[in-house]
Amino acid sequence: MSSQGIALQQKLSRMLSKTVGKPVLKPNKPLALKDEVANRKMKKGEATCIMEMSLLMACWKEHEFNDALYSSEVQAFFKCAEKAEAARKAKADGTVGQHGVLYPKQANTLLKRYPNHFKEI
Repeated sequence: MSSQGIALQQKLSRMLSKTVGKPVLKPNKPLALKDEVANRKMKKGEATCIMEMSLLMACWKEHEFNDALYSSEVQAFFKCAEKAEAARKAKADGTVGQHGVLYPKQANTLLKRYPNHFKEI
């Protein structure tokens, strides 16, 4: 597998070398980074409190939606939902996301603050 990568690098270097003549590959845009990134939404995480919700729905079905009989399940679900919401807010408050991920809005803010000096390679 690595021999294919090396062969590809060698082929590209031959195509781009000026010793053969004019470079075969000529970029149609300047070879410089933009000062912004695409605004894409991050993937949603996994669902929380599934077990508590399924227990609550099972109780609703079993007791025909009688609130007095399953108050402990309702409390457990709301407690889990509060914990999940607090964790989500704590995660969103940080400047850099979990695992060092920089969100597109934050990256655009930094790129506007420190723009790329345009120099073509």
